[in-house]
Amino acid sequence: MFNKGNMGLLFIVFLIFVGFGDGFLPKPLSTVSLQTRTAINNTVIGLFPKWNPKTNPYKRTEKALENSENGRNKK
Repeated sequence: MFNKGNMGLLFIVFLIFVGFGDGFLPKPLSTVSLQTRTAINNTVIGLFPKWNPKTNPYKRTEKALENSENGRNKK
């Protein structure tokens, strides 16, 4: 029943349903398509933690700006 060809076709139909279903399907199915896409997006985003760099790449620039501003104010 589920051979390689049928699984490929089922996968393509699922991708179309999730990706574009809310644009052309009637109301109850378009809502399900949108909710499915939102759930998948939130799941994928939740897999990756927020990246916080261990170093401050702008520290030297910010310090130089502060020094130049303080130097101008002293004049």
